[in-house]
Amino acid sequence: MHGYSGDKQAYLARLRRIEGQIRGLQRMVDEDAYCIDVLTQVSAATRALQAVALGLLEDHIGHCVADAVSTGGPEAEAKVKEASAAIARLVRS
Repeated sequence: MHGYSGDKQAYLARLRRIEGQIRGLQRMVDEDAYCIDVLTQVSAATRALQAVALGLLEDHIGHCVADAVSTGGPEAEAKVKEASAAIARLVRS
């Protein structure tokens, strides 16, 4: 079971809204919308995706990493490294 399983429907709803934002961006470009308006919408979609990513990361740390740490051993170390790598990827993006 994944850490986000309890919130799966909420995540799916958020991702569907983001999908709608992306379709709106495509339409804006197709209709030659003003550059700044398109960039504003790109920024909003990016922030929405980042919010989803942070929620997933929080769920992962609170469930998967916490369970591994409570068990201990090499799996705990691997989960902590995995979470650190995920955080690094999010910070770079």
